[in-house]
Amino acid sequence: MTHLQAGLSPETLEKARLELNENPDTLHQDIQEVRDMVITRPDIGFLRTDDAFILRFLRARKFQHFEAFRLLAQYFEYRQQNLDMFKSFKATDPGIKQALKDGFPGGLANLDHYGRKILVLFAANWDQSRYTLVDILRAILLSLEAMIEDPELQVNGFVLIIDWSNFTFKQASKLTPSMLRLAIEGLQDSFPARFGGIHFVNQPWYIHALYTVIRPFLKEKTRKRIFLHGNNLNSLHQLIHPEILPSEFGGMLPPYDMGTWARTLLDHEYDDDSECNVDSYSTPAKDIEKDLSPKSMKRSQSVVDPGVLKRMDKSEEENMQPLLSLD
Repeated sequence: MTHLQAGLSPETLEKARLELNENPDTLHQDIQEVRDMVITRPDIGFLRTDDAFILRFLRARKFQHFEAFRLLAQYFEYRQQNLDMFKSFKATDPGIKQALKDGFPGGLANLDHYGRKILVLFAANWDQSRYTLVDILRAILLSLEAMIEDPELQVNGFVLIIDWSNFTFKQASKLTPSMLRLAIEGLQDSFPARFGGIHFVNQPWYIHALYTVIRPFLKEKTRKRIFLHGNNLNSLHQLIHPEILPSEFGGMLPPYDMGTWARTLLDHEYDDDSECNVDSYSTPAKDIEKDLSPKSMKRSQSVVDPGVLKRMDKSEEENMQPLLSLD
């Protein structure tokens, strides 16, 4: 075991060997091969190329050197193409701070039985008057940056549960093609995290319609990890044990405290709202959303085609089962 694997338990070391093809004897050579590819992309500013940083990209792509480098390049390219998103990219930024305090994202204390970190989002918590969807995406990316420092999570990955209870049609109309494209590129295509499952629960019919529209733009690997449970929490419990879930998900633990993860990032600044006011951060974030130009999705006011909505039946939500299963 090299010093780069020092943070891994024996069980995770074995998992890295079997599932990710991680070999301590060739680890430094693997990292150097990725680093040597940097000169092939002089158009990108690679701000970090140290061993520990490159290693997380190798783990995210199962030590396939070119795929790891491509992800590394996309990581920095995404940040260069969306510079405004990464200005004041810190937990104390007013927009990010408020999103974090509302649970975007939340993180459960217990890992699942595969050692994965469980992230939770309660969609209806979004306060449109105080921060934008871009702020929420920034808060999620910032949180992942902090969490991915843990080598155990680099190997074991994450699970995401999104609760759509009480998420209104008006809120859903803000999920425009440009916003969804920004999120897909940032999370699916440009970040070195392994997502073992993305679970939708209590989704209204228009969220199911929205997913139907964006599904073709997701990678096959991503689609296979998305589950639409509707109101059927039993199907969620078959994949994530209720013993580690809060009561909102039919679990055995108390209701989730939305400020749990925010307190971890903000520490003593959690209760300091002196710098928070609407004008100080809402306008720049709105400008970001306005200036986005989707590359592969057609621009419209809402991603949900009205024709699709008319064909959807509201009762469908009640009978919805998980559509896909994990590999």
